[in-house]
Amino acid sequence: MAREFQRGHKAKISDLTAGTDLYVGVQISGPGLTFDISCFGLDADERLSDDRYFIFFNQPKSPEDSIQLLGAQSGDTESFRVTLDQIPSQIQKLSFTATIDGGGQMSQIAPGYLRIVAGGEEVARYSFDGSEFSTERAVMLGDLYLKDVWRFAAVGQGFDGGLDALLKNFGGEVAEEEPEAAPQQPVIPAQSQAPAFAPPAQPAPAPSFGAPPAPAPAPSVHTAPTVGTTPTAPAAPTGPQTFTPPGQTFTPPGAPPAGQYAPPGAPAGQFAPPGAVAGQFAPPGAPGAFPGQAQPFGGGTQLAPVPAEANVRVVLTKYAEAPVGDRWTEQNTNLVRATLTKDAPILAKQGSMVAYQGDIDFAHKGSGLLGKLTGALTGQGMSLMRCTGNGEVFLADEASRVFVIRLQGEQIYTSAQGVLAFDESLDTEVRRIEGAGLPGGGFFSMLFSGTGAVVVKTRGVPVVLPVGAATYVDGNAVIAWSAGAQAVTTTSLRLRRSGYARQTTEAVNLQFRGAPGNFVVVQPFEV
Repeated sequence: MAREFQRGHKAKISDLTAGTDLYVGVQISGPGLTFDISCFGLDADERLSDDRYFIFFNQPKSPEDSIQLLGAQSGDTESFRVTLDQIPSQIQKLSFTATIDGGGQMSQIAPGYLRIVAGGEEVARYSFDGSEFSTERAVMLGDLYLKDVWRFAAVGQGFDGGLDALLKNFGGEVAEEEPEAAPQQPVIPAQSQAPAFAPPAQPAPAPSFGAPPAPAPAPSVHTAPTVGTTPTAPAAPTGPQTFTPPGQTFTPPGAPPAGQYAPPGAPAGQFAPPGAVAGQFAPPGAPGAFPGQAQPFGGGTQLAPVPAEANVRVVLTKYAEAPVGDRWTEQNTNLVRATLTKDAPILAKQGSMVAYQGDIDFAHKGSGLLGKLTGALTGQGMSLMRCTGNGEVFLADEASRVFVIRLQGEQIYTSAQGVLAFDESLDTEVRRIEGAGLPGGGFFSMLFSGTGAVVVKTRGVPVVLPVGAATYVDGNAVIAWSAGAQAVTTTSLRLRRSGYARQTTEAVNLQFRGAPGNFVVVQPFEV
């Protein structure tokens, strides 16, 4: 039975099948739409550094035949054969994509899927439909990527710019297509019988989640993009591409010509403060030129105009959701994403959810030993919520920096205030380090052990100190430490109040002891 994937879900190929000879089928259709379905072979930097691994209708296989385009069959709009153990080492990821040829948007597509078949049996399926997209004209459907072992990720991320934007995302260049280029059909060797990796020859039965009952027509043949030293795409409009609602154009009242910006009264394309000569203004002590400027101030240099194509979608692209990662993905320095399945819930600080996608349930985790100790007894007040379901949860806490620590049968201590979230599968134990002067009469830490991830948060960039013979840390600034390090309280007779910004009594800190190799993590902030 095929394993169902949702966008963002990932799995090891070895968990799906023991084989390495895979069939990847894509079914996608829409009224009046035709599609180009391709495979990009990317290097470790997720760039198309070798255009021979851009597999599409005009280049149907890679040099060593590890990736082959098979065409429409068994109910699939397009299909590929991938032999994982023959892919060269420089190719670290295969990204399967679909782009609209001509007009239209991905929001118009009917229910479709990307599936993996091994040994004639479907082992994985990622289903999608137009409700997951809006104005995109190109989407990355799924990835086969190498991270220690080959894995599969359901991606479902798109680009408004179509194939051009897709190529640029992978480091390719879009060249002019040559008029005399003739369309070519992929040449597929005749086979006496279907190979073992492929699905049955009959169209696959319609699954219960709503795939169309009949196979979609194969994409129409059209002029092929020219593939030379860099991947190319069909010719695109040469002018600026801006986003406007259908049938409307947007021009702010009194705006200057596109591509230029000038305050009221200033010459177009130049900026000068009141009373200054345009192009000859230099603030006192200013350097000879801003970084990236060819000429210094005073030489008639114009400020670069705002690009006309810098519309909302272009500007926000760099903040897009990270498409690929593990169960825990650091979206940025202040935000972490957890991909949940029903059998693998997480515990997170109550109120730390900033967004979620999918069918997620949030419940207060206030009972049991963990809830009691981290609530009434610690004086540090850690309330937890349990997150379950299928989907993605985005977690943050007052813009603190977040770090994902993955444990593989290991142990680590954290302060109760330093925990943002963790896998429920981890073993947890609350321990108290007694000492006069500490909040609540003692310092409470959490010991995590087992296999899973702990997300810790810090205010500012932390420092990791090796534990030596005399390593002392303010108990209000410590975040985590290795399980082999012993923490004891001590009172400093030399520092007292002067060494601690917020200390109102004797300076109480923690002394860490341990064998070489132990560490302690300290944040530049006192809780």
